[in-house]
Amino acid sequence: MAVKIITDSTSDIPPEMATNMGITVIPLTVSFGSEHFLDNVTLKPDEFYRRLSQSGIYPQTTQPSPAVFKDNYEKLMPEAEGILVITISSKLSGTYQSALSAVNMLENPTCPVEVIDSQTVSLALGLLAVKASELARSGKTLAEIKEAITQSLPDAQPLMFFDTLTYLQKGGRIGRAQSMLGSLLSVKPLLTVRDGVVTPLTRVRSLQAGMDQLYNFAAQHSTLEYVGIGYATSTTDALKLKERLAPLFPPEKIYITQVGPVVGTYTGPNTLCLNIIGKSR
Repeated sequence: MAVKIITDSTSDIPPEMATNMGITVIPLTVSFGSEHFLDNVTLKPDEFYRRLSQSGIYPQTTQPSPAVFKDNYEKLMPEAEGILVITISSKLSGTYQSALSAVNMLENPTCPVEVIDSQTVSLALGLLAVKASELARSGKTLAEIKEAITQSLPDAQPLMFFDTLTYLQKGGRIGRAQSMLGSLLSVKPLLTVRDGVVTPLTRVRSLQAGMDQLYNFAAQHSTLEYVGIGYATSTTDALKLKERLAPLFPPEKIYITQVGPVVGTYTGPNTLCLNIIGKSR
């Protein structure tokens, strides 16, 4: 038996990739009015962005309940020597608290369950789950995997190019980027997540300038352990960025994913995100 890895759908791990890696992804819920959907399960990204642009209804998101986490723990336990759960930043969602509460709801658990607050979101979170899965498949113990992931938390970073801050502001997740509102007319913000909170880095006037910043962000690291690109609506932009990163990191090892409905609720369309686990120079 091996350690089982669980994350939530804000990790933006494609379902097929999660299945192949043995990662259980617990979906959050996104709602358009009275219509409720499971993130990237009953509502896929392309349909979500179409609705976001055309429906006139701003969606709402909800974390999974503790009962959902508990059910997944119990389902995995018969084949697990331990379970590691890695969630979206607790400062952005109640998902971490749900995962933690579910541990206390277990009756006669047959293996230990550990929960980690990733302090990040999107594929930066997803890369932590990928790393944990690879460690689990190599035979590492729950304690060893938890320690390795905990040590990697400061190195797991997203840099996000936003076309607009409108959606982040509407969703109440704007964090320290509030300072950029009002000054953004023809400029585009680049944001990251620090200490679990959305934080502004700089601003640019075009997508091309944003791509330059994303490349420079990767180039500033002496070691790149994992690299992933997230896009909302333009696969072309993601592929261009992947090609540009080729001198820094093997392109065949760069994960590309579409930003899912829950994260997309706050990023909006036209977002491009570079996610890494790496050491700064």
